Amino acid sequence: MKRIYVYLTLLLFLCSSHTFAQSAGMLTGTVIDDKELPVGFINVAVLEAGTAKVVTGAIANMDGNFQIMTPPKGNYLLKLTALGYAELQTPAFEVTGASFSKDFGKLQVKSDTKVLAEVQVQAMRPTVINEADKMVVSVEGTALASGATAYEVLTKSPGVWVDQDGNIQLNGKAGVQVMINGKRSYLSGKELQTLLQGMSAENIKDLELISNPSAKYDAEGASGVININLKKNVDTGMNGSMYAGYQYNNLSTYTSGAEVSYKSGKWNSFGSLDLARRTRYRNMDMERIFLNPDGSISNFDQVGREENERYEPSLRIGTNYDFNEKHSVGAMANVITSSSDFFFHTESYLRFPNESNDLFIDAMNKGEGKYTNGTFNMHYLGKLDTVGTTLSADLDYVHINSRDNASFDNLYFTLPATTPDSVEMLSNNNPTSYDIYSAKVDFTKPITKKTKLELGAKASHVVSDNELRFYEEADSRKTLDPKRTNHFIYKENIYAAYANLNTNLGEKWTLQAGLRAEQTDSRGNSLTKNEKTDRNYLDLFPSVFLQQKVSDNYQIGYKYSRRINRPNYQALNPFIFYLDPYTWAQGNPQLKPQYTNSFEMTHTLKQTYNLILGYSLTHDFIAEVPFQNPEDNTTVFQQQNVRDMKNARATLVAPIKISNSWDISNNVVVMYQEFTNAVNGELVINDQVTAIAQTTNNILLPHDIRLELGGSYQSPAVYGLYRVGEQWWVDAGLKRSFLDDKLTLSMNVTDIFKSRVLKVDTELNGNVNAIEQYHGARSVRLNLRYRFSKGSKFESKKRNVNLDELNRTGGN
Repeated sequence: MKRIYVYLTLLLFLCSSHTFAQSAGMLTGTVIDDKELPVGFINVAVLEAGTAKVVTGAIANMDGNFQIMTPPKGNYLLKLTALGYAELQTPAFEVTGASFSKDFGKLQVKSDTKVLAEVQVQAMRPTVINEADKMVVSVEGTALASGATAYEVLTKSPGVWVDQDGNIQLNGKAGVQVMINGKRSYLSGKELQTLLQGMSAENIKDLELISNPSAKYDAEGASGVININLKKNVDTGMNGSMYAGYQYNNLSTYTSGAEVSYKSGKWNSFGSLDLARRTRYRNMDMERIFLNPDGSISNFDQVGREENERYEPSLRIGTNYDFNEKHSVGAMANVITSSSDFFFHTESYLRFPNESNDLFIDAMNKGEGKYTNGTFNMHYLGKLDTVGTTLSADLDYVHINSRDNASFDNLYFTLPATTPDSVEMLSNNNPTSYDIYSAKVDFTKPITKKTKLELGAKASHVVSDNELRFYEEADSRKTLDPKRTNHFIYKENIYAAYANLNTNLGEKWTLQAGLRAEQTDSRGNSLTKNEKTDRNYLDLFPSVFLQQKVSDNYQIGYKYSRRINRPNYQALNPFIFYLDPYTWAQGNPQLKPQYTNSFEMTHTLKQTYNLILGYSLTHDFIAEVPFQNPEDNTTVFQQQNVRDMKNARATLVAPIKISNSWDISNNVVVMYQEFTNAVNGELVINDQVTAIAQTTNNILLPHDIRLELGGSYQSPAVYGLYRVGEQWWVDAGLKRSFLDDKLTLSMNVTDIFKSRVLKVDTELNGNVNAIEQYHGARSVRLNLRYRFSKGSKFESKKRNVNLDELNRTGGN
C-alpha cells in the first residue's frame, strides 16, 4: 500500500510538470477494468526496463485515457497502479528515437479483491479537479444532477454566479462564453437561459471552467469560457439509456428522454431525444424612489408574480466515419424547439407628495412564444503523419427563429377609488431570426521534441433580423404605435487568424504563447428610423502561459490574455421593450465593445490544493443603467459603457478526504470589484469585497446509497451600478442503483430553507431602484434512469469546434 502512495505522489508531479510540454513522440492508451469500463485517475508510470527506475508518467483522465511524452532512447515498460486494482506491467518496448510513438490500445486492470475487502468502499471520483489550463467539475453520476437542468448545475459550480437578470458570470465578471462539446452555444442573455434551462443535466459528463483561454479560442468572452461536455458513446453495437423525472416547487415539472448510440465498423452514430414540460415561477417585490426637482419624493411600489410553462422537445444526432486510422469525417445536428405560455401579474402603487394624485395600477401581462434553434456541423479530422501533425476543418450553419406575442392589460385606479378610472389594452408581436455561417481550419505541427506550433483561421457571417410591432387596442381594433414599433437588421463579418507556440524552457519551465487577430465589419440598420451604424475595426489578442516547477509538490502557473465582449445583437437595436406602464428597456446602437486584460497566477500544492490569484481590468464595461424620470415616474433600462471595471480575486480549491467513504469538495472565491462611471460630470465608484464559498459532501452509505449534501454562500456584491445582497442555500440528494447499476433512482431537495433570494438595488442622482425576487429554487425531485448496453467498450472522438458569433443573440 505504501508503494502505491509513493508512486501516486511522484506521478502526480510528473503529470503536472509535463502538462504544457509537447513532443514529437507520444505514448498513448486507454485503461479499462474487468467490465471493460474506463478507469479514471489511474497512475501510469514509464520505468526503465532494467532498473525499474521511474523516468516519466502521467495520470489517466476521467475517461481512462493517458498521453505521455516519449522518453529518450532506451528500453522501457509501463506500470499501472491505483487503489482497488492489481498492479499491471506491460511487456518491455524499445524507444528508437525522438519521433517514436506507441499506442498501447486498451490496458485492462483487474480488481484487487484483497484491497477492496480491506477497505470495503467504492471509489469516488473527485467532484472538482484543477488542471493546468482549466477547472473540471464532474457532473456525471452525481445525485444532485439527477432531474436538474444544465442551468441549475452550472450556477452551482465554483466561481459561477448569476446577476439580477439571470445572466451567468464567472469569477464576478460578465461576458462568459458557453460552449457545448467544444462548440459555441451561440447564445447569451435570455436566449442562453432558455437553452440551458431546457437541457437535462442527465446528459452532461462534466464542466470545464477556463478563465484564461489561449489564442486558439475566439477572443469573445471577457470572463472566459465554460465548456459543457456531454456524455460520449462508449459501447459497440447498440447502447443507451432512458430516463423520466418529476419536480415539484409549487408547480409541477415533468421530464423524460432517451439516448442511443450505435457503432459498427467505421461508422459511429449517436442520437438523443429530450421531452419536457417545465414550469417555473418568480415572486417579485420592487420599490423605487424618485427625487423630484423641488426636493420632495415620489414612491413606486410593486409586487408581482410570474409563471411560465414551456414544452421543450430537443433532438441531437450525429455520425462519424473513419476512412482509416488517419482520416475521418462527420456531421452533427442539434435541434431545440420550445413552445411557451406565461403570465406576469403586478399590483403597483404610485404615491405622490399630493395624496390626491395617488394611483393604483393592476396589470396583467400574458404571452406565448415559439422558439427553434437548429445547429448543423460538418467536420474533418486528419492525422498527417506519425509524429503528431494534424489538420481539422469545420463548417457550421445555425438558424434561430422565435415568434413572441404578448398582451398588456392595465387598469388604473385613482385612490381610494375601488373601480378603475381607465383601462389600457396593448399588445405586440416580436418575430426574430438569426442566420450564422462559419468556417474554420486548425493545423498542428510538432517542430521539435519539445516544441509544437498551432495555426488556424476562421471566417463568420451573421444576419440578425429583429422586428417589433406594437399596438394600442380600443373597441376590438388594433392601431399600430409607430413610436414603439421598429424593424432592425444587423449584419456582421468577423475574420480571424491565430498562431500558438508550445515549448519547454529547460527542466523547470514550459511556455505557451499565442497571438490572435480578429477583423470585425458590422452594420446596424433601423429600417423604421432609417438609421445606420457602421463599424470596422481590427484587434490583436495576445496570450502567454508560463508553467514553473518549483519542486516535486509545488508548481506555479502564470497566465495573461486579452479578450473582447461585443454587444449582444439585440442590445444594439434602438427600439423599446415594454415591461409595464412605468418600466421599459431600450436598445443602444452606440454601444461599444468592452476589452479585458486578465492576469492569473495558479499555485498547485501536492497536486491537490490550488490557490489561484487573478486580476483583470476592463475598459468600456457594458452594464445595465436605469434612468429614472421624476417628471413622469418612469424607469428606462439601457445597456451602457460605464468606463472601467477592476476585478482582483483569489480562488482556493481544497478538497478534504474524511475517510474512504466520505470526501468533501471545497472552494472559496474572495474578490474585490470596482466599477467606475461618470455621472453628471462626477466620478462615481461602486466597489465591494465579496466572498463566495461552496462545499459538497459525497458520502457512501450502507446498501450502496450515495448521499450528497451541498451548501453555498455569497456575501454582498456589486455589479455595474447595482449592489447585490447576500445569498445562501443548502441542497441534498440521495442516489441508489439496482440491477447491476442498470437502474438508478435518485431524489434530491434544492434550496431546503428557501433562502436563495436575490436582492438588488442602486441609487443614482438621489433616485433609488430596489428589487427583491425569488425564482422558485426550492423543489423536490425524483428521477429514474435505466441504462442498457451491448458490445465492447470504445472511446469515440471528441469534437472541439469553437464558434462564438451566436453567443451574442440573446436579449436583455
